[in-house]
Amino acid sequence: MDLDHAAYGLGAQYGLRISADSVAAWERGLALPSEYELTAPAGFLWCAPGDLLTSARSLREHRVAQGLAADELARLVGLEASACPWMEESRHWRGNERQSAALSEALGLSAAGFVTATGRYEEPADLLRSAVTTHRQAYTRPVAKLVPLERRLPQGVLERLHGDYQALMVSTLSWSTGRAERGADGEAGRAFLDGIVERFRETAGV
Repeated sequence: MDLDHAAYGLGAQYGLRISADSVAAWERGLALPSEYELTAPAGFLWCAPGDLLTSARSLREHRVAQGLAADELARLVGLEASACPWMEESRHWRGNERQSAALSEALGLSAAGFVTATGRYEEPADLLRSAVTTHRQAYTRPVAKLVPLERRLPQGVLERLHGDYQALMVSTLSWSTGRAERGADGEAGRAFLDGIVERFRETAGV
């Protein structure tokens, strides 16, 4: 099937006014289809919408891949129907722990997938850096809320990372100068903190 045939079929069967150039742009990842523009080709090609996504990243893409309408996802998560479209557009997820867990279950998200889909790239890193360099106990709940995991798991992971970081800092004491190269002053400490999200994922096994 060539691009002209695909564009014609989408128009004839689904009333989708689309050009062959637009179809080509979708295929090359140069443009993003709307939700209807994604479900129509799926029906035309006899496949699930998720089959047309190489890798769902946004909340909307994950929802469409699961074949869920926005109001249906809102019901499963425990939100008002109007909240889901707004969060998809703004990428501003502010659900509580229970709603975050429900969202992950409904969309089949891993902990890392949840962070990506909800647009929370920097928040985990900031929280984890603070947890390992200061008082880890104060950050167990915020981390558990941000990443939908059982609270006992983040607690144990933070305890281990905090211990690893503190041990690393002790081992980098500069006995010749009589001072400790800690945090941002030590190259080893900087490397540890720069990779803190990946360290958390590896330690937690998520």
